[in-house]
Amino acid sequence: MPRVLVVDDQKDVRAMIIMVLKLSHFEVSEAENIKGGLQAFGEADFDAAVVDVFLKDESGFDLIAALRERSPGLPVVAVSGLATLDAVARSAELSSVVCLQKPFRPVELIRAIETARGAAAQAAPKRAAG
Repeated sequence: MPRVLVVDDQKDVRAMIIMVLKLSHFEVSEAENIKGGLQAFGEADFDAAVVDVFLKDESGFDLIAALRERSPGLPVVAVSGLATLDAVARSAELSSVVCLQKPFRPVELIRAIETARGAAAQAAPKRAAG
């Protein structure tokens, strides 16, 4: 069963994401901030992460970069209620991050995770060859 880390500071949003993922046969761990996300990531292996880009006074972009530093091929879905996801495309360390605008439907979340996992799988041979 694929394991997904969900990091969002809004408890109700986290709960909705977790419910959708569990119904889609994912194992889920959750955190509400960068510290909790990094701690969870250090305690288990993950097949993907869903990260809110605005975590109270913290930047989800910083968390994504830290996760990618520890696991360069990690499939990541960045979510935001604001139209600020353009920054992801301009950042080399955040390449292949799939962006998802809130509010989103359950099927859009699952599709975004599948897209992120597919992009990571395609990028893996390029890294190994380079």
